[in-house]
Amino acid sequence: MEKNNKTYQTYIEILKRELVPAMGCTEPIAIAYCAAKAREALGALPNKLVITASGNIIKNVKSVVVPNTGGRKGIEAAAAIGALAGDETAALEVIAHISSDDKERLGPYLETTMITVEAAQSDHVLDIIVAASKGSDTAEVQIVNEHTNIVKITRNGKILLEKELAATVDTGKPDYECMTIEDIYDFAMSCDLEDVRAILDRQIAYNTAIADEGLRNDYGANIGKTLLKAYGQSIQIRARARAAAGSDARMNGCELPVIINSGSGNQGMTVSLPVIEYAKEVGATQEQLYRALLLSNLVTLHEKEGIGRLSAYCGAVSAGAGAGAGIAWLCGGDYKAIIHTIVNALAITSGIVCDGAKASCAAKISAAVDAGIMGFEMYRNGQQFYGGDGLVLKGVENTIRNISRLGRIGMKETDKEIIDMMIGK
Repeated sequence: MEKNNKTYQTYIEILKRELVPAMGCTEPIAIAYCAAKAREALGALPNKLVITASGNIIKNVKSVVVPNTGGRKGIEAAAAIGALAGDETAALEVIAHISSDDKERLGPYLETTMITVEAAQSDHVLDIIVAASKGSDTAEVQIVNEHTNIVKITRNGKILLEKELAATVDTGKPDYECMTIEDIYDFAMSCDLEDVRAILDRQIAYNTAIADEGLRNDYGANIGKTLLKAYGQSIQIRARARAAAGSDARMNGCELPVIINSGSGNQGMTVSLPVIEYAKEVGATQEQLYRALLLSNLVTLHEKEGIGRLSAYCGAVSAGAGAGAGIAWLCGGDYKAIIHTIVNALAITSGIVCDGAKASCAAKISAAVDAGIMGFEMYRNGQQFYGGDGLVLKGVENTIRNISRLGRIGMKETDKEIIDMMIGK
């Protein structure tokens, strides 16, 4: 693919936009960011906060530890730390640099601040409104569709910023719909690596560091450690364990940042850590690792575009298939191997539900990476799933479209039931 090709430039823009750092699970961090922006608009530390959030936000914040809060979980903790000490200029790293003094102030602030959480009556899967007050002054900030996409800021009823809701997808957004597996493969094989080196080096460094931390210390259910202890040190187990260990740490309050994919840290770790581990195993060059990571990242972004940022469909499934594509190429696979790996992997794990961000995400990641590896092992052993096998259709794009439809439309009612169960309805 030529550098001056429009599709080439679109892929570069997508990678720059998507592979960004986030410290803490992105849903609570989005609430913290919204609260920090509300405090900025208010011009004072609020003594009252009202957080109105869509069901998928409530689901993903309920059970996850918010970093830099002393092990606290939930919407109240996320909003309070954002309002109290968040850096409103830092987007998804809004609470990455909280001082020890601010950590100590959080407990008293939570005790003296009236914080109310309400369910949003919204058509948007991702919708957050934080209303902040002090005395007679009020400010309100709304985020819609993407974790840092602010669509409205008001102070004392006066609009300071407003975007048309129809334009909340962001007019500067690259054309994700141009992506195909064939073009992704062409791009990954021909890309001038100087265009992506810094992006991928950061993904390798950040995500490796949190995987190391997850294997070194005690986090959540310690899925990464358990895999190694129970099943040994084969490359298949190490690949699963590295990704799971990163999630162990991230879901349970680790304060290290990760490079995300499709708005998710768990997905960012799933697409990268197994590929990095396989690259070491097969003695891949740095260039080969970069090209494998381009495949895994972009395949996942392509799969997720049709599903949406948040749904009842576990995002690790898409990321595990993406990792499988990168692994297939590192192990000598060609384009045909990659498309069969993706289809096989999606056929194995399609239907894992998302019941929020929490410790068990690490185990779902392990299962999804296992499916990605199995998808490739099936192909190189002359086995595959065929069109008509369940959701599998002939042609990788057709299968991806079916999975997208399942996640976006077919599981809507499932999502509502999961949310109702989680909030005790």
